[in-house]
Amino acid sequence: MESLLSSSSCATLFKPKLISPIAPKFNPKSFNFKSKYPLTNQPAATFAPLKVANSPAETTVSDKAVPPQMKAWAYDDYGDVSVLRFDGSVAVPDIKEDQVLVKVSAAALNPVDFKRRFGKFKATDSPLPTVPGYDVAGTVVKVGSRVNSLKEGDEVYGDVNEKALEGPKQYGSLAEYVAVEEKLLALKPKILDFAQAAALPLAIETANEGLERAGFGPGKSILVLGGAGGVGSLVIQLAKNVFGASRVAATSSTGKLELLKSLGADLAIDYTKENFEDLPEKFDVVYDAVGQCDKAVKAVKEGGSVVVLTGAVTPPGFRFVVTSDGSALTKLNPFLESGKVKPVIDPKGPFPFSQVVEAFSYLETGRATGKVVVYPIP
Repeated sequence: MESLLSSSSCATLFKPKLISPIAPKFNPKSFNFKSKYPLTNQPAATFAPLKVANSPAETTVSDKAVPPQMKAWAYDDYGDVSVLRFDGSVAVPDIKEDQVLVKVSAAALNPVDFKRRFGKFKATDSPLPTVPGYDVAGTVVKVGSRVNSLKEGDEVYGDVNEKALEGPKQYGSLAEYVAVEEKLLALKPKILDFAQAAALPLAIETANEGLERAGFGPGKSILVLGGAGGVGSLVIQLAKNVFGASRVAATSSTGKLELLKSLGADLAIDYTKENFEDLPEKFDVVYDAVGQCDKAVKAVKEGGSVVVLTGAVTPPGFRFVVTSDGSALTKLNPFLESGKVKPVIDPKGPFPFSQVVEAFSYLETGRATGKVVVYPIP
């Protein structure tokens, strides 16, 4: 199974700049993105509109200002970023009884998004064509008849796929609207804007669940491999400010060491200059977000745990696939509201909705700091 992880700069650490990195496959002198993917009500090319199944009859909804069609990014076959296309006439999805319709304000990209697009788990994927996107932040505009706690007008955030690798939704968050089960969402912390909220769900749920599965708690030490990434940056903060770690160490490249310290790392290790596995200090838990389990097991104390998100697993390492759960976000909301835990958004973003191809290309370089966010979504 492949990693589910995202890549996130503390809003207070990085001031986002609307800088659009040029994808490696595009010649900026010859590629006219706006003419190729114009944001109009017409498809960028001749494609059949995506269809959605009819929802159960029993839903209580309001039709206020919800159009029949929406703008979305989609792909009709598996492959690299070249398969992505903009479509201005995708049918707005119907909602089931336990779902709400969210008007999307922001979305974030995760490695699982491009691994899915490459067909890494096509045997358990939903049918093509696919509107990608797991992380969402937006506003509820319709509610199903069995929705209990959410109402129209609520600002929410969450990971729209309960099981990331098992039948993820055909219609994800890189669209103007997405249908989501109520249980996968939480109210957006008021202190966060939509872009910041979208950077959190899959990454913070992965960080939290991994720490819980490892039995991490007060007085324990942890080493985070990939501390500047989407998951790693949140593991540092949760371990320190939520789980009560006695000591937090983390690895990154030279230019990101200060970020690690600002997030709460007591020891910031430059992996370009020293091998963490050779350090005399050992840790109760090693959280491997980069795929170096063979080295990680050398840094853990006897009887300790190694959480593995990607790559081969060496005992005592273990791998898990995160389960999306709105109640986990609700539990963590007080730490977000207080500022003890903060989203980390790559300073090259947020990327506008017209530049989803560039956003994916940048994420796939593996150089992103924290999360790659798409905002605003019209």
